[in-house]
Amino acid sequence: MDLSALRGLALTYTEVGATAGTLPAGYHHLDLSARIGRGRQRFEEAADAVLHWGMQRGAGMAVRADSDIAAVDAVVLVRLGLLAAPCRVVSVISEPDRRGFAYGTLAGHPESGEELFAVRYDPADAAVYAEVRAFSRPATWWMRASAPVALLAQRVIAKRYLRAL
Repeated sequence: MDLSALRGLALTYTEVGATAGTLPAGYHHLDLSARIGRGRQRFEEAADAVLHWGMQRGAGMAVRADSDIAAVDAVVLVRLGLLAAPCRVVSVISEPDRRGFAYGTLAGHPESGEELFAVRYDPADAAVYAEVRAFSRPATWWMRASAPVALLAQRVIAKRYLRAL
């Protein structure tokens, strides 16, 4: 799939940006975090990795994006084996103690929803946390038919995202 063709595709859900707050009803929710180290330097290194598609690549996915760094409106095609997942970055977090981005699904993605990838620094104890939040539902008949397996796979991949940092 040509990345330029992704630019013209619409998002497949209406709750754009909802990973920043209350996850919307009618979707499967995922909210995971893991402590990945300590210190400001560890936070900066992890933040750089997140914004350069490091969680996806570290989880074993192939990533093709029209931007080296996650930026609003950047399009990305994430592949895991034969499964292709076209997405568009819908938000970027750039705060002193939290960095990351969220992308939403485009037409052709087997799911419909949004996923947030972030790293957070806790100044109270210098702990650094990786975070993944998502809401999704099947967008294809074959994803609906394999829903229990698909939900398990999503959880396994989300844990791989966290370990990638």
